Amino acid sequence: MARYVLQRLLAMLLTLFIIVTVAFLVIRLMPTSIYDDPTISAEVLDMIQAKYHLDRPLIEQYGIFMKNVLFKGDWGISMKIQPNVPVFQVLGGKVPLTLFINVVSLLASIPIGLIFGAIAAIRKNTLTDHGISLFVILFISIPSFIYATLLQYFAGYKFGWFPITYTVSDVAAVKYLSLFLPTLSLALDPMAKVARYMRAELIESLNSEYILLARTKGFTRPKAIFRHAIRNSCIPVLNIIVPMFANVLGGSLVVENIFAIPGMGSLMIKSINANDHYLTIAILLIYSLVSLMTVLIVDLLYAVIDPRVRMGGKKQ
Repeated sequence: MARYVLQRLLAMLLTLFIIVTVAFLVIRLMPTSIYDDPTISAEVLDMIQAKYHLDRPLIEQYGIFMKNVLFKGDWGISMKIQPNVPVFQVLGGKVPLTLFINVVSLLASIPIGLIFGAIAAIRKNTLTDHGISLFVILFISIPSFIYATLLQYFAGYKFGWFPITYTVSDVAAVKYLSLFLPTLSLALDPMAKVARYMRAELIESLNSEYILLARTKGFTRPKAIFRHAIRNSCIPVLNIIVPMFANVLGGSLVVENIFAIPGMGSLMIKSINANDHYLTIAILLIYSLVSLMTVLIVDLLYAVIDPRVRMGGKKQ
């Protein structure tokens, strides 16, 4: 088990290296300049470019960047958003807020989706099943930012149940209350996807031979469902968690701007528009690291849900 985790961690580091390399090259090849202020004189611009090695060939710039990263832990400074401030210092107050709304929305959507998917499968072709399926189609078809706008207008502006935008307050209840609507709007899509997959897998499990065998051994239908069918149906659902979490992260880019949340999503859009290259690379690194950690957690969960799964592909 420890060897498998170590192998996965090494693979994660290699993947992060490739992502950072591609991000650096793509961003620096964009037809824009970091310093495009027309008020800066040519002499001052040459001095700035020489200081930050922007006057050197691209491959040499990449070598200097990776050398600073690997040996000094220096990911560069922000050029535009907060000039001369290290990029991870800029991200210091942004990462926890973004991770909170994304992780909470995903963690809340998984059990709710499993419950509604199981109910729809058990009550197949009934009014309950049709109602759940209708909401599943709606939540999957409509983007999260549409729900964010509707929730902001009705629940925030029209009825005044929640703050319209993010509220900075020393009172924790007020701050977290203002995060409820963006978290809910991000949770609807993954909740619907989990419910859809769970319904399909559980219906297949209920019609399988091992459920029939369990019934012949004296198991009641509810006991056979909870002891065997639901547990086996949860295994394929894990496959959709990784892309689902990536979709939630992508949706938060827009949702954070709608609710004026000072997180990584709004900061990433600002850094791209401002050509703040090092800050953009750092944000991409955080997003990639979170996604890869999700992949590792999902792989480890296979052994928890189904002990027959052998870590590392080895037979025992």
